[in-house]
Amino acid sequence: MRSSVAAPAASSVPPVTPVALDQYRVLPADQWLSAAHGHRERMQAYTEPLRELHARGVRHPVHDFLFTYYSHTPGALERWHPGAGVVLSATAGLPDGGGWRFYRWVPPAPGLPDGGWTVDAPAFAEHRSAMLDFAERILGLTAQRPARLACFGLHEWAMAYRSEVHGVRHSTVPLRLGADGTNQVVEHQQIACSHFDAFRFYAPEAAPLNTLQPTRQTQVDLEQPGCLHANMDLYKWAYKLVPAIGSDLLADCFELAWRIRTMDMRASPYELRDWGLEPIRIETPGGRAEYARLQRGFAEEANVLRRRLLDELSALRNLAAAETTESHETTS
Repeated sequence: MRSSVAAPAASSVPPVTPVALDQYRVLPADQWLSAAHGHRERMQAYTEPLRELHARGVRHPVHDFLFTYYSHTPGALERWHPGAGVVLSATAGLPDGGGWRFYRWVPPAPGLPDGGWTVDAPAFAEHRSAMLDFAERILGLTAQRPARLACFGLHEWAMAYRSEVHGVRHSTVPLRLGADGTNQVVEHQQIACSHFDAFRFYAPEAAPLNTLQPTRQTQVDLEQPGCLHANMDLYKWAYKLVPAIGSDLLADCFELAWRIRTMDMRASPYELRDWGLEPIRIETPGGRAEYARLQRGFAEEANVLRRRLLDELSALRNLAAAETTESHETTS
């Protein structure tokens, strides 16, 4: 894979001091270019089919959500990053035509004869400090709570409630039980959504039926690892932490979000068999049992990723603090 951005002169970006460089892992160019190529191919297995659909003027009712509700573009998802604490040995430049904010040039040094690139951990930690604080708080508190498994995906039904008045969000696919059948499910099941960013899309008449009334202010108090949307949001926290976290973790979070989104929509009121998705009939006891079983598995997977994100946050803070200390000692 050939890169397309020329490396800048060492004086044009902040250098890493020789002492700070001792804390880094150096990746030879052949290794990191191979890793970047492998990551791109891994993510294109998801992005390319959607691009082909879009080229025909077709939107996917399930998977487009991962690039519309979430703001990370397919191109950004395909771009590989090593994460903080790694120096990429210089080639002709960085791959992918740019988009490498928060990187800095490392001058030539023993073991790095041509110089290289690394994430500027102190700059990232300073510019994204509020986001880092909030991410650490919500991820940490969510990981400590038990998973609640009795929501049965009714948030999607509550969004489609009274569709004869409000219409539906996914207007390209029909309601599996029709408008009346969907309304009856909402009216006869207990709705217990804990996730504000699902609750805020409820039909107005459905919101009072929810046993909880989540708000943005109570989000950190209510998030719990059984919530499908909280677990999909691990992808959001991962891409917000780019480039300080590595793309392996980003890809793992994305793939989990993809599988959760698929399951979530299988349990929704929409008829998706034309898209190859058999329904999880949560209006039946068997469907609710299947939903809870899958939900439990996703909760366990998500907590592993949640802890990995927390570990990456901790490592980033430690590296930023160590570099800042070294910089102050060098200049004093």
